[in-house]
Amino acid sequence: MTRVKSREKHTIDWSQRIKEQALTAKDTRIRAFYEQGAVAADTPLKDVSFVALDFETTGLNANKDDIVSIGLVPFTLHRIYCKDAKQWILNPRQQLATESVIIHGITHSAINNAPDLMRVLEPLLAALAGRVVVVHYRYIEREFLHAALKVRLGEGICFPVVDTMDLEARLHRKGVKALVCRLFGRKPLSIRLSDSRARYSLPFYKQHEALTDAVATAELLQAQVAYLYSPDTPVAELWR
Repeated sequence: MTRVKSREKHTIDWSQRIKEQALTAKDTRIRAFYEQGAVAADTPLKDVSFVALDFETTGLNANKDDIVSIGLVPFTLHRIYCKDAKQWILNPRQQLATESVIIHGITHSAINNAPDLMRVLEPLLAALAGRVVVVHYRYIEREFLHAALKVRLGEGICFPVVDTMDLEARLHRKGVKALVCRLFGRKPLSIRLSDSRARYSLPFYKQHEALTDAVATAELLQAQVAYLYSPDTPVAELWR
């Protein structure tokens, strides 16, 4: 694989934005999360503390559906801290649909005695605070957490994420290579998690289990940086 030559730099100053959010947050748990701050935009990836995050949900609409399970694992470019990994099964406020049960395998009996998101909010935010969150498709984890807290607390949440799907899209869905594929009617390469991992010779894991997908996402980012970027790349070139 070739290294990414034209790199994107997100315009949000996340360090400043998180400081501003800390001054206006009403819920003490959300305020404590913001008070941990965000790394500076020019911090090299090798010096960043990451946490991979994955949700399973009742559907794909953050404004109508809810979170069913959460998996997360802290990591750096050099190590994945499996002993600090966490996973929760939750009782969503929306009914489980047959389609979603088929995908993630979490049944009605599994959620009957499970807690609401609010019961695990404090340890969840503590695990994310001060780290750069890594996801595969940011419109699930960040949007669903924001929407779920908006419903429950009247205020949402924001934080920077590195989206491993977006990094694959930059390489395979944009630029000259993508244009040539479209001109010749070729199907674009899949940027789903399992297919993206396969391109880096990473092992196949069972999909749609939150903690497994979080570990898979952490490994994918490590591989993407090794193949496409550099440990000295500023985090601002990757985050959104």
